[in-house]
Amino acid sequence: MPRLVRRDALGPIKIDPKTLDPEKPIWICACGLSQTFPFCDKSHKVCRETEQPGVLYVYDRDNKTVVEERPDAPPPPPVA
Repeated sequence: MPRLVRRDALGPIKIDPKTLDPEKPIWICACGLSQTFPFCDKSHKVCRETEQPGVLYVYDRDNKTVVEERPDAPPPPPVA
């Protein structure tokens, strides 16, 4: 279930290990919907429950609402 999310950062996000609790695991967002990006805020639970295979989902600026659904393009053929 692919999704398009808007990112407008122009540089990296610094994660300073000194500010993190060494006793707690760190979860990095992979779905692109987290409001605390790059850290996971469990937004992926919504897309896991509602998004369907074979559909491309386009989210609004806040990454909270699906504004468009369209068939996902097939993957490109493998390079020989």
